[in-house]
Amino acid sequence: MNFDIKTFLKKYSFYAYSSAFLIVWLGFFDGANLITQFKLWQKLDDLEEQIEYYDDELDKLKIQEKNVLSNLDALETYGREKYLMKKEGETVFVIVDEDGKLMEEVE
Repeated sequence: MNFDIKTFLKKYSFYAYSSAFLIVWLGFFDGANLITQFKLWQKLDDLEEQIEYYDDELDKLKIQEKNVLSNLDALETYGREKYLMKKEGETVFVIVDEDGKLMEEVE
């Protein structure tokens, strides 16, 4: 059984050309073409990475919240450092580095 492409195209030329046209149209000219689909897949990957990042940051913040709320001294320190709260008649100095991050005490 020999398969000859020329006889196939003669016999089924309408179907072959219609299928080829449909594949080219859907691949490049349609609104949901392959290029658009590829860009959407990349954007989906980026958004999934952002979800993972924010989930990790949320876990860190929950741990920090638990630590701060469990200790009154830590709560007072947190309020003084983050929100510049102070007692009456008192001055608070917050030392930051060039990047705007708080300088931790050197031990």
